Amino acid sequence: MLGLGRTRTQTRSSRSMSLGGMDYADPKKKSSIASKIFVAAALTALCILILKQSPTFNTPTAFSRHQPGVIHVLVTGGAGYIGSHAALRLLKENYRVTIVDNLSRGNIGAVKILQELFPEPGRLQFIYADLGDAKEVRQIFSQNAFDAVMHFAAVAYVGESTLNPLKYYHNITSNTLTVLEAMSAYGVPTLIYSSTCATYGEPEKMPITEETPQLPINPYGKAKKMAEDIILDFHKNSNMAVMILRYFNVIGSDPEGRLGEAPRPELREHGRISGACYDAARGIIPGLKVRGTDYKTTDGTCIRDYIDVTDLVDAHVKALEKSRPGKVGIYNVGTGRGRSVKEFVEACKAATGVPIKVDFLPRRPGDYAEVYSDPTKIKLELNWTAKHTDLQESLQVAWRWQKSHLNGYESSLVSSS
Repeated sequence: MLGLGRTRTQTRSSRSMSLGGMDYADPKKKSSIASKIFVAAALTALCILILKQSPTFNTPTAFSRHQPGVIHVLVTGGAGYIGSHAALRLLKENYRVTIVDNLSRGNIGAVKILQELFPEPGRLQFIYADLGDAKEVRQIFSQNAFDAVMHFAAVAYVGESTLNPLKYYHNITSNTLTVLEAMSAYGVPTLIYSSTCATYGEPEKMPITEETPQLPINPYGKAKKMAEDIILDFHKNSNMAVMILRYFNVIGSDPEGRLGEAPRPELREHGRISGACYDAARGIIPGLKVRGTDYKTTDGTCIRDYIDVTDLVDAHVKALEKSRPGKVGIYNVGTGRGRSVKEFVEACKAATGVPIKVDFLPRRPGDYAEVYSDPTKIKLELNWTAKHTDLQESLQVAWRWQKSHLNGYESSLVSSS
């Protein structure tokens, strides 16, 4: 603190004036004392203001300090479909979790479910924030002691990306740069990055390996590849542990029925085919629209590799466990088996028990004919392999959640109140 005055070695004589038997203080002395009090008060107020802006002003919480034996993971986009499932798995494995989400695509209901499951202090915290605000992101990092970041937060619809590419470049590429800069500034040592098979585009050879050239054909895939390039360029002069997971088409939900997929109603036309199947089965939409029947595939429809969300988050946890300082790991996360859209629709009909009406339409811009993975590398290096490979069973699990959450997470919140 600043010194507000010096101690005097000699006392000054009193300067009072006697008028009619009464003593009056010297006005000059009174003015001097008042000035000193004012200056002291001003300096005190300034110090308090500075302290309040310091992350150490408030009582430290479990989230603001490193604790031996406890790994604190920041899960960006943790209120979303995949991010919430990842947060659940991390919490079950006794990680400390901070979720950051602006709820533009995520659901606060998913966060509330997690908070109910793990109410103990120091286990889970939720921060409402936008990763596009660099100042806000740096403040979050300054106030929390993160050991690792799982970066899921992203808009993720191929069709939407072709209609609004700037949104995707900002939300995916720019926001990843902001997160990476904050990690670097505050010494967070580990990044698990959520990427996509869309970075490969439409390869000439199947299956896709990690060495397959990345030639994305839509803004979603291009934005993700740009983010990967930024991470890899940064890593050349960094000791950060980096794991990049390029995963395929995600389906399913929590087997115990706690979490599921509940996209915004206005985004239904851009969403995953599984969501469209459930909407058709529930009568929300009149039928299922299959876009493209003239691809060079066995039945003319697109072929995709469908990965269960439970397997996907298992891959993230294994990647975190196997991450090492200064090392980069890049892995495809898929089953290694391609299924056609027609095959998927038949599995969905069987899973829901509803004879879903199907309309066949022209191709959608930005789509590709055939994509499935070669998961050899992730099996050898991370000891990971997909376990939930029965397409109909994964769809049945998700269908049970859909039927019990007709209004998404809102219905579960109403029933629990």
